Amino acid sequence: MSKHIDDDKILTVRRFLLTLQDNICQALEAQEHAGGIDGASSARFISDVWERPDGGGGRSNVLSDGVVIEKAGVMFSHIHIRNLPPSASERHPQLAGATAQAMGVSLVVHPKNPHVPTSHANVRLFVATPADGGEPIWWFGGGFDLTPFYPVMNDVVHWHTVAHKLCQPFGDDVYPTFKAWCDDYFYLKHRGECRGVGGLFYDDLNTATQGWDFERCFAFMQAVGQGYIDGIIPIFENNKHRPYTADERAFQLYRRGRYVEYNLVYDRGTLFGLQSNGRTESILVSMPPLASWAYRYEPVAGTPEFELTDFYLKPRDWLGLIDKS
Repeated sequence: MSKHIDDDKILTVRRFLLTLQDNICQALEAQEHAGGIDGASSARFISDVWERPDGGGGRSNVLSDGVVIEKAGVMFSHIHIRNLPPSASERHPQLAGATAQAMGVSLVVHPKNPHVPTSHANVRLFVATPADGGEPIWWFGGGFDLTPFYPVMNDVVHWHTVAHKLCQPFGDDVYPTFKAWCDDYFYLKHRGECRGVGGLFYDDLNTATQGWDFERCFAFMQAVGQGYIDGIIPIFENNKHRPYTADERAFQLYRRGRYVEYNLVYDRGTLFGLQSNGRTESILVSMPPLASWAYRYEPVAGTPEFELTDFYLKPRDWLGLIDKS
């Protein structure tokens, strides 16, 4: 594990995260104000600044009831933890009982139009001090992933092309490694399907695991944060004006149920937040405003709804499909 981190480095990361939150909110608001098939609105992110009793706090930005974006939460937090919860220390048993601070930006965007995918991104930094008073240990984590309901191949390829390009300066093995990690992490075992078409996921990123110093790990965090914006905005532009039917809207709500299942059953971020006595409203803001479940629903073969699970919700070499898209 990597050791030593000073307060100036932590402050630099914090400033970046707050700026990233602002930039993402501005980009998403621009999509809402420009409008889509359902028109335009003046809906904006409402900023909720909060403090945590154990130390630290955050800024929760939420946009609700838009005509392009039904609900979006872009959350910044920088919290102090007296005792690392099991969701964090199970992979690092030497840190059981450690004090820590964690900071990051996490977001989920649920568009109204079924042809615009749900998207998620997260970038974070942990700094833990072992209970025996040893040197602080730091690591980065994060990534982004895409959950379409009516996928468009060009959009999926674009999403992964952005991911590949941002990884290239850091090594040829970074994209395939973190892409595979994303496919494995965002997998609903009880459904036997991926949550979406993937993207990037990484954790425990530091000198010991990747051979990168703090500055290089931080640079990768910055690239991932900007990569989310570069990836999602063209997908909004390509799809938010597409007409949709009541049946397609119903299918979107049905598939959102899978999103709820994943977040409540498997997501480590949700578990960490709840186990660390986090702010419940901020933790569960990722939930969609509407979702539905159906008993033994089976899409008809040959339909777009069938193609979603039959083709798209399986790990694939999306960049290898560029010539076929």
